[in-house]
Amino acid sequence: MTEPVWGPVHADIVDLLADHPEDVPAVVDHLTKLQDLLVRLPPLERSCPLADFNRLYLTITSRVLEGLYDDYFADPVFLSRLDVEFAARYFDALRLWTESSPTTPRAWSCLFKRMRGPDARPLPSAAAGVNAHINFDLPFALVTTFDHLESEPVDGTEQHRDYLKINDIFADKIPTLRRGYLERWQLLLDMLNGDIDDWYQGELVEYTRDVAWRNAQKIWRCRHDPQARDCERTRLDDNAAALGRLLLSPLGAFLQ
Repeated sequence: MTEPVWGPVHADIVDLLADHPEDVPAVVDHLTKLQDLLVRLPPLERSCPLADFNRLYLTITSRVLEGLYDDYFADPVFLSRLDVEFAARYFDALRLWTESSPTTPRAWSCLFKRMRGPDARPLPSAAAGVNAHINFDLPFALVTTFDHLESEPVDGTEQHRDYLKINDIFADKIPTLRRGYLERWQLLLDMLNGDIDDWYQGELVEYTRDVAWRNAQKIWRCRHDPQARDCERTRLDDNAAALGRLLLSPLGAFLQ
């Protein structure tokens, strides 16, 4: 008999993924419940690789929700829809993996496979999840959002400026999040490095999200051409999967 993908919490995760969040508070609720389930998985050594990413995602999304309540964004309808579309792709990938589907995006599979070992360190695990979610999921979430709102991804618009505000949220949260993944000896090195690690990781997030915006513009132009769109999907999935494997490799762990 095949062991359930999620071990003792498999049935609970199946039930959670059966529901589709319709707004940002529901996304935060889903991520919170998922985090509670993931940390109950039998540990490989010290942490659950997917929980390491999910914790980061929950932190950023919770801050986005606060921004929506505080009128931080000029176009909250756009940001809300993008947040829901973005999260849907993460939950869809989890659902496909839960069903052992061969159509699970390769960008996500490289992280999901680490649930059964070999163990992956917390920071590379979180980075691999961010890579899959931004480099693969985000361009398509943007296209779906703009299509739903009957708008388009144009530089310099209120929607683009709101999109860039998410970079500021990352920059604000990265230092605390990153240090939460480090071991004691790594924290000592981090202290010696000063703010340089926080700075370059913030710059990396900003660059990666800009690339995702450019890829969304490219997909937008060919959105009515199924063959061209599938080619873009394959290209982005392959690229994100290759980077994910590197991040989760011993070399990737060493570099971080």
